Amino acid sequence: MAVNAFMRLDVTVTYLEQAAKPVMPLAPPPRGIKTAFMRVERPPLHFYRYLYRLIGDPYHWVSRRGMDDGALAEIVHDPRVYVYVLYVDGAPGGMAEIDAREGATVELKFFGLAPDYHGMGLGGFFLAQAIDAAWALEPDRVRLETCTLDHKAALPLYQKFGFRVFDRREGVVETPD
Repeated sequence: MAVNAFMRLDVTVTYLEQAAKPVMPLAPPPRGIKTAFMRVERPPLHFYRYLYRLIGDPYHWVSRRGMDDGALAEIVHDPRVYVYVLYVDGAPGGMAEIDAREGATVELKFFGLAPDYHGMGLGGFFLAQAIDAAWALEPDRVRLETCTLDHKAALPLYQKFGFRVFDRREGVVETPD
């Protein structure tokens, strides 16, 4: 009989928002790297799960890991949910999910780079693309959250791009051991 072991990790969750579209030019990708920023419409669930695990496993993303296909499809196939992939030299290198189901507030729900692409100068480039895509939906605000399990550069990068902290909360993440 298999026993599921879970670790309980204490986290601080930081909630951030932009109340207006930032004035920023879209920066080019780092020199010598071919990139493409593409929306995946109605992503196949196996592909979505691949991206989610590839990018999220190092940071203990768990909220969608146990979802059955029906529940996951209800979210990622909703026409108001936008899944973008950053391709780097032809391979999936990052994921940004923008959730516009709440109307006036759009949330950058998941955002990150695959581990192979850290340290290449792609984070700011990719975040600028995601922010531009979120504001193209004409919301009143764009929100996101990060926690102490995320990449150490996440919170400073979000703040550099004009996100302001509006709340912090302590919590617990249960993650497979």
